[in-house]
Amino acid sequence: MTWEIAAVLVIVVAAIVSFVWEKFPPDVVALCLFVVIAIAQLVPTKDAFAVFSNPAPITVAAMFVLSAALIRCGALDYLSGAFEKAAVLPYQVVIFLLVGLVAFVSAWINNTPVVVVFVPVALSLARRMKIPASKFLIPVSFASVLGGNCTLIGTSTNLVVNGLIIERNMEGLGMFELAAVGVPAAFIGALYLALVGKRLLPARESLTSILSEEERREYMTEAFVPPASPLIGKSLRAAGLIKARGFRVIEVVRDGVAIHVDPEATALEEGDRMILACRPSGIAHARSMPGFDFTAEAGLEQIAAHEGVVFEGAVAPNSEIIGQSISELNFRQRFRVIVLAIHRGGENVRDKLETLPLQMGDILLMMGTEQAVNELRNGDDIILFDRPPLPSLSRHKRIPLVLATVAAVVLGETLDIVPIHLGAIAGALLMCLTGCIKPKEAYESIEWNLLFVIFGMLALGLAMQHTGAAAWLAQNVVAGVGHIVAGPHKPLVMLACLYLVTLLLTEILSNNAVAALMVPIAIGIAAEAGLDPRPFIIAATIAASAAFATPIGYQTNTYIYGIGGYKFRDFVKVGVPLNVLCFIVAIVVIPKVWPF
Repeated sequence: MTWEIAAVLVIVVAAIVSFVWEKFPPDVVALCLFVVIAIAQLVPTKDAFAVFSNPAPITVAAMFVLSAALIRCGALDYLSGAFEKAAVLPYQVVIFLLVGLVAFVSAWINNTPVVVVFVPVALSLARRMKIPASKFLIPVSFASVLGGNCTLIGTSTNLVVNGLIIERNMEGLGMFELAAVGVPAAFIGALYLALVGKRLLPARESLTSILSEEERREYMTEAFVPPASPLIGKSLRAAGLIKARGFRVIEVVRDGVAIHVDPEATALEEGDRMILACRPSGIAHARSMPGFDFTAEAGLEQIAAHEGVVFEGAVAPNSEIIGQSISELNFRQRFRVIVLAIHRGGENVRDKLETLPLQMGDILLMMGTEQAVNELRNGDDIILFDRPPLPSLSRHKRIPLVLATVAAVVLGETLDIVPIHLGAIAGALLMCLTGCIKPKEAYESIEWNLLFVIFGMLALGLAMQHTGAAAWLAQNVVAGVGHIVAGPHKPLVMLACLYLVTLLLTEILSNNAVAALMVPIAIGIAAEAGLDPRPFIIAATIAASAAFATPIGYQTNTYIYGIGGYKFRDFVKVGVPLNVLCFIVAIVVIPKVWPF
């Protein structure tokens, strides 16, 4: 072992620890890897910067734009809306059809927007069938993962692998090459979720259920602190407003700005406006309390109480509000709604909401007027669950053009007319030129942090190859397997080991990062054993996306984690058997389709 190999292995371990620790964002960690590798000259600087010429990241970006165009024009809305009619069928049939439909759609466009579109459909089906939503949402996420393994463009991981092997002057993945494993796995997965899933999937409460029936019919109103009020100088607790009967203080507005209030210490001042949430039985009590004034200054009309609509929504992927707290966002002024509680990690949070930084997939329990709810529905920051999204009438006439463009990209690669990276860029550009998506929307649809993760991990993969670390690991794997198994079964055991290691890593790390890390090792194993590298590349590709056992293994799992009120163990309970099924399919099919 040389010092270069040792240095690369230390960097690999440090990267894994950093990804799991989550102290810094994955894209920052990945770029740090790139800088360290270049400065340490583990790869010549010129070669290190050559990763930015790899076609995989730009292809991924272009596919994000094509996916966004499908969403913006309302193509998926019509499809998902029509599926609601399936509510009259038995649960097992509904799940089988739902998994099949989501998997089919996910085979062509990015998985995350597919799940975002179908989550409201699943919630609507749950309400109609009077079955907990938690019985539907894990199948939707798992279906998107299963579908992504059926085509080259089904997930960004496949495109990353394609770019890696093309860079090594190997034949790229065919458009439907992965379908030999992906389609059987998707079919078996759909049967498993339909027949066994109902018993394994939990019956979890929604966030709204932490409220009583009367709390769900609260009214919002404002009260003033008038001059000479006995409330002036008192905290909310000292004024008796914390445990007041029938109403509660949601927010205090001072000089037109919602302020952070410590119930124990923040003193009320003259002119403060208090936003009250009153139950029907508590409105009269609130008006009778001394120190309140429900009329404005002399000559102004009384403030009317508006019925507060209680509703749920999830923080959308790529939302601008991620990483900011309710207080920092000035949430009420920005969205004209009030956050009552937050659901994260299987737990409902009702305390310290103001200072809790929001994360993707956080479920917000909010209250606002119907008008405010409708305005929030039209934004991109929070996805509401009360009903599926309506088709985009302004662009629905462009649906045929978008579908034709996606079909052209697929056919161009399938028939070897236009390579996937060139076809995807041309398709994305056509979407912008024809108004199917606005340039600003196109840029916003790209997950830039994911692209930088890919760039950084490509540099790490290059360092493993250049220093010989990949070959060193491959030698030890082959030698280790040789001590246990010999003869004709040795290649199959090595394939299984590679699959399982990749699967273990992808349950805790980014699937793209794992693919960029494991593909060089897969190629090295094949070279060391004198075997065709294709079956090992396919195994690493499939395993890198087959993340079902944890809510952090795949972005769609993270997204539905809070929506369904799941706990970590729910994914383990349902996902591990599906991991085993996919492993069996891969180990049986890969050697037959891609001989060693």
